[in-house]
Amino acid sequence: MRQKGIAQNIDWITILLYLALVLIGWVNIYAAVYDDQHRSIFDLSQNYGRQLIFIASSILLGAVILIIDAKFFSTFAWVIYLAVLVMLLGVVFLGKEIAGARSWYQIGPFSLQPSEFAKFATALALAKYLSRIDLDISKLSTRITAAVIIFTPSVIILLQPDTGSAMVFAALVLVLFREGLSGSLLILGFVVALLFILALLVNKFILIGFLASNALLVIWLFKELRKKWIWVAGILLVAAAYVFSVDYAFENVLEAHQKTRINVLLGKESDPHGAGYNINQSKIAIGSGGFAGKGFLKGTQTKFKFVPEQSTDFIFCTVGEEWGFVGSTLVIVLMMGLMIRIIILAERQRSKFSRIYGYAVASILFFHFAVNIGMTIGLFPVIGIPLPLISYGGSSLWGFTILLFIFIRQDSVKLELL
Repeated sequence: MRQKGIAQNIDWITILLYLALVLIGWVNIYAAVYDDQHRSIFDLSQNYGRQLIFIASSILLGAVILIIDAKFFSTFAWVIYLAVLVMLLGVVFLGKEIAGARSWYQIGPFSLQPSEFAKFATALALAKYLSRIDLDISKLSTRITAAVIIFTPSVIILLQPDTGSAMVFAALVLVLFREGLSGSLLILGFVVALLFILALLVNKFILIGFLASNALLVIWLFKELRKKWIWVAGILLVAAAYVFSVDYAFENVLEAHQKTRINVLLGKESDPHGAGYNINQSKIAIGSGGFAGKGFLKGTQTKFKFVPEQSTDFIFCTVGEEWGFVGSTLVIVLMMGLMIRIIILAERQRSKFSRIYGYAVASILFFHFAVNIGMTIGLFPVIGIPLPLISYGGSSLWGFTILLFIFIRQDSVKLELL
């Protein structure tokens, strides 16, 4: 057997999807910060000019990854993971504070955010651990170890504090379900989240009464459960205790601005000039784009800077306003196409490590994609995470590029018979 050339084995569809999203991001960053004094898209004093530098360096970085031996990433997965954990701990003490978070290393004129690199490092470590031959996902010790790998970076990032970036790592739990973890745990997670929201919206006693009546209905419908009524009653008591603990957790765990954002999202508060300002202006911008948009550089919400952070967290507003439903749909289709392509390739992998890593990549991209667009249209609270490959930022683009190109390199290892 012989190994084909790397260029022959690279999945160029994934590369093209990556380049299309990166270029769309660059053009929309230009539109988001454009003014008459800086008209050239190559003006390096502006965000779009700097983004061009980030794009060029990212392409170079991707090319370097593609020529590295694919075994390097599995062999040194733990080393990379530990090195990034050290970077995360270091930034807590040595980092530059921006917007209340100490999340960046200042390197000359540029800032480096290690949490963006923790995503691919954690994905590598998780894939390395779960790909062990002797591993049994049904064992509690295996689940605990996987959880420690996933959430250790998250805990450190919370110390910065950067809640949005810390939440991203929860997406890696989805990888465990592909590897055999029971789907009942996923349902349990959904129920817990739903109860949390309902406990904030509905009177506690009414909610408990609703749960109790449903428990009685289940026992009446399923005769086999009548003998296990104690278990049903126990579950009901745990649910009741959880419902009554929500207020305490909400008031004592979350920061004041986080509580306000959730209350605004749930309709419990109206703060159009404060916590609800970003979302309101975002929805106005996207809605005003209509079907085909107002046209390139003609977005009024963009031009007059009504939406804060429009080139980063709220870049999708620019897409919606200037390119309308058509442009927004194109971005969503390209992002979905990239994630589906990654999953298809992951299922074709001969190596368990490569398959698991591929699912980790898709999970992280999906979380960013769903939450970022969700918060711009008012479905999620604003937590400050970028739209992959499109939002402005060097660390973000480099992090996603490394994350994706490691998988492309893993996929390129294919053999053919002589």
